Amino acid sequence: MQQAQEIALARVPGRIVHVDMELEHGVLVYEVFILTSENRLFEVEVLAKSGRILKIEEEDGED
Repeated sequence: MQQAQEIALARVPGRIVHVDMELEHGVLVYEVFILTSENRLFEVEVLAKSGRILKIEEEDGED
């Protein structure tokens, strides 16, 4: 989990506010939520096994 957080922060600088682990299509994925200095919230999905980033998306706050 620590490594997934470091990988996510390298791509989206900011402060981690939450981390989830989910099973997506049979694969473990870390969902790292990062709040940037501009007060924008991003979700970075990192493959648990390889550390590869699957997706980076900005959350709109209307969930």
